[in-house]
Amino acid sequence: MLNTGRGSSRPCLLAALTLALAAPACETPAPEVSAPAAEVPAAPAPAPMPDADDGEAIRYTLSFPEPHTHYVEVQARFPTAGREALTLSMASWTPGSYKIRDYARNVEAVAAFDEAGGPLPIAKVAKHRWRVEADGGEAVDVTYRVWSREMSVRTNWVEERFAMLNGAPTFLTDVDAVGRPHVVRLELPEGWDVATGLSSDGDAWVAPDYETLVDSPIVAGDLSRYDFEVGGAPMALVNRGEPPVWDGARAATDVEVLVRAQIDFWGAIPFERYVFLNVIDQGGGGLEHRNSTLMLANPWRTRDRADYVKWLGLVSHEFFHTWNVKRLRPAELGPFGDSLLGEEIRTDSLWIAEGLTSYYDDLLLLRAGLIDETEYLAALSGQIQSVQATPGRAVRSLTESSHDAWIKHYQPDGNSVNTAISYYSKGAVVGFLLDAEIRRLTGGERSLDDLMRAAWARYAGEAGYTPAQFRELASEIAGADLSGWFEAAVDGTGELNYDAALTHLGLIFTAPAEPPKRTPGWLGADLSNSGGRAVVTGLKRGTPAYQAGLDLKDELVAVEGWRVDPAAPSALFERYIPGDIVSVTVARRGRLMTLDVPLGRSDTRTWILAVDEEAPAAASAAREAWLDR
Repeated sequence: MLNTGRGSSRPCLLAALTLALAAPACETPAPEVSAPAAEVPAAPAPAPMPDADDGEAIRYTLSFPEPHTHYVEVQARFPTAGREALTLSMASWTPGSYKIRDYARNVEAVAAFDEAGGPLPIAKVAKHRWRVEADGGEAVDVTYRVWSREMSVRTNWVEERFAMLNGAPTFLTDVDAVGRPHVVRLELPEGWDVATGLSSDGDAWVAPDYETLVDSPIVAGDLSRYDFEVGGAPMALVNRGEPPVWDGARAATDVEVLVRAQIDFWGAIPFERYVFLNVIDQGGGGLEHRNSTLMLANPWRTRDRADYVKWLGLVSHEFFHTWNVKRLRPAELGPFGDSLLGEEIRTDSLWIAEGLTSYYDDLLLLRAGLIDETEYLAALSGQIQSVQATPGRAVRSLTESSHDAWIKHYQPDGNSVNTAISYYSKGAVVGFLLDAEIRRLTGGERSLDDLMRAAWARYAGEAGYTPAQFRELASEIAGADLSGWFEAAVDGTGELNYDAALTHLGLIFTAPAEPPKRTPGWLGADLSNSGGRAVVTGLKRGTPAYQAGLDLKDELVAVEGWRVDPAAPSALFERYIPGDIVSVTVARRGRLMTLDVPLGRSDTRTWILAVDEEAPAAASAAREAWLDR
């Protein structure tokens, strides 16, 4: 049942917004791969939770005495059991976001005290570690503050209206006690409510260990909440800062429809409760968690159909991760334990974790009836176009892109387009091709759906899967050896072959409805208006601009002596035709220089998917089966 009202009683709202931690994965088995689940199983019984007053627990109190300064104040008590010293550490990265982020850079005024309030010696011994001389006491109290003014789903934001807190950039922990319960109390400004995936124990929020604490974002402020239940599991969409232009009831209804479609897909509910934390302010993006997701959304998202579909796609992507990543995962990606306090954990399988999720996010919107076939084919076409327009596809394989996420995907530079390929977009396209290949080889009896459910049944849980295990299972489902297929599509850098998939599904690549009447000259550089200057912001290999020696951050001043308009920097080039050699004046680090650029012809190959109206009936039937189940 949807609840569109706002609570006025904080204790009641705290209880209502509590969304408990998931029970252990795989308590609810997936159905046999050859048949869909007859009935969605109920949520598993909750695992026993630690008591907030457990003497072994690490306890925190968060307060916001001056939220307009963007600080959260933290008081923490660490049991020491008579140890002479303990080492405290902050996580250096966040699960699902593969980059060392050095969160400790925002921590200030770290101080330590004994149980009587006397100061204890504390020293910073590494960039994110502190050593406290505990002097044999039973507990150490530590205070610090965290500057919180980076609005992203990985970081913290605090202001006078609300707070958005992630665990990794907020909580110090005892490096020798990451498996202990961690308990959080919040002292909130008047009128603030709170939502989180953590479990409630009265006036406290409880995590059974540090990894769960890091995996449970907290949003506090003006919240609007919409409840629903699926298979006995309570769920909620919680909007922070819901404005009149945001259609909350419509969004909540559609989220529930999507949730039901995904649970039907997997045939399992692996959580006790779940919350979608949707911060409506600015920016975008989302990050998955074990029984929640944190998303950022522009206030106007529900006012435009295309924008709204993108938001639904984000919801679909992050919720699909509840199964694919948080429980069914590459063997390297968890349990993390104290590895969150250290260096990178690399895997070759992010194309499965993220790429296949990117394939299913829009496909499940279609199967849920939230978008139509035209919208879905347009979305898939966009993924294909993204891959085919990236020169880096010929340089780095999906396996390599997965492995190098820490230094490539999350740290792009001006040359990344030429040396890297996204495991999101190419992973999604490979997912489409793999789905079509399994369907083709089995005469439509099996599909990628069956592979994912079989992987869930076999590998979800503590151990995870290796690349070899996933590929072997794919061959098992397809009834044929797919090792060569994976070597080409995943390990190789050659062009992807779309022919078999399109033929089997009755699809074609088609040209735009209205081709241009005249072919204009093409420079091939990405140009932007930067403070009234036309600046080169992107440069792909093989383009006329690249070959002629243009460089990133060059300012285009004139073409054949005619001033370049920063508001329309490509307009002058379009007055010429391919083959024309034009004189381009640029300013490079303050120095004027002239380059002769032979203009080219832009790639006229289109990657727009359309239904082949002349396809045989068997292909049309295969397409309908693909889109409907």
